Amino acid sequence: MFGLFSKKQNNKAFAIPEGQRVYTIGDIHGRLDLLERLSEKIVKDIAEHPSLETTEIYLGDYIDRGPKSAGVIDWLTKNSKMCDRRICLRGNHELYPLSFLSDERIYDHWRNLGGRETLISYGIHMPLMFDPEELHHLQQKFIAAFPPHHAEFIANLEDTHIIGDYFFVHAGARPGVPLDKQKQDDLLWIRDDFLHSRYKFSKMIVHGHTPVEKPEIMGNRMNIDTGAYTTNKLTCIVLENTQHRFIHT
Repeated sequence: MFGLFSKKQNNKAFAIPEGQRVYTIGDIHGRLDLLERLSEKIVKDIAEHPSLETTEIYLGDYIDRGPKSAGVIDWLTKNSKMCDRRICLRGNHELYPLSFLSDERIYDHWRNLGGRETLISYGIHMPLMFDPEELHHLQQKFIAAFPPHHAEFIANLEDTHIIGDYFFVHAGARPGVPLDKQKQDDLLWIRDDFLHSRYKFSKMIVHGHTPVEKPEIMGNRMNIDTGAYTTNKLTCIVLENTQHRFIHT
């Protein structure tokens, strides 16, 4: 766990409303083991630092690449909240399962993003050499294996969330566009135009989507995607008043 930091922009400190604390978790990508480990640390942190109100926010990309995508969704839908509120945002990877239910053709693209591992996590046998002619059969297997409450969870995810001076989103935001006018495609997919910009948004952007070795704290954004599925490092940023600190696996 790192120390406390305060972040300012134009001499104005970004702040979470008084009496609140926010725990924001980066991209999980099927690493249920890391999610469980991080949650234990967050529960301990809450016990050691009581607050009037706590919120846990997940920045999306719960599935694909890692081995336990189905387990992560199950944990988020069935496990008791650590905080007073739980907010789950949509990542670009969450677009694929519901699309595959109705359009088998998207599998080729989804597979390249780790969709094969997600299907395996739902108990579907996936041979190394997949016959494209069996694609419809694969879709039907997924329809049968995909729990309705998982589909409902993904369908009801939020694209963004605001608390105080912070704007929580999966990928980022289009510079020059008001935050309430952003397009979903940018919120879930944007990279270079956002990451390389010094544009001062009306809020501090807290995001994931682009893996980094350690959290990036910039003048206009905070990136907490530390590539959990390959690095074994899942990151949570703790925001309270004008300060922030980190909890890692």
